Amino acid sequence: MKLLREIFGYLLGGVVFVGAMPAVMWLLSGRPPIEHIGALSASITGLLMIGGLAMSIWAIVYMRRKGDGNPMDAFNHEVAPRTKHLMTGGPYRLSRNPMLTGIFLYLIGCIVWLWTWQAVAFFVVFVAIMLLQVRSEEKRLRRDFGEEYENYCKKTARFWPK
Repeated sequence: MKLLREIFGYLLGGVVFVGAMPAVMWLLSGRPPIEHIGALSASITGLLMIGGLAMSIWAIVYMRRKGDGNPMDAFNHEVAPRTKHLMTGGPYRLSRNPMLTGIFLYLIGCIVWLWTWQAVAFFVVFVAIMLLQVRSEEKRLRRDFGEEYENYCKKTARFWPK
């Protein structure tokens, strides 16, 4: 059962963040053709999207191996088994939320590709919702890990490396 919940969590995250969100941005932007951007914009888009996905995957793999758990926790609702150990190494030494930072980079790549105010507006709303989620998650982490988490917060920024 635990394995099924983990697989469900990873699949749900992939479908929502990697597939559905860019699709919604594309639809809101008027469904522009892929080839509408130049080589420079395409290169920037590719770097941001691939780099963002790489960061998110690195964080997920690290969390799975070192934290013995899964990141899928939505507004205090456990979608998949939570980690048992506070992550402070690997990608978590750069950011307290490297998976989300990677998704932000990925979606910024989508904005560069689409280059519309609708894509930017969608991203702004997404960031606002994720800030609420992160604050909810931080309360749980403070409760679960106490002083260890407080010390980690002093050394590591929420999203972007200090």
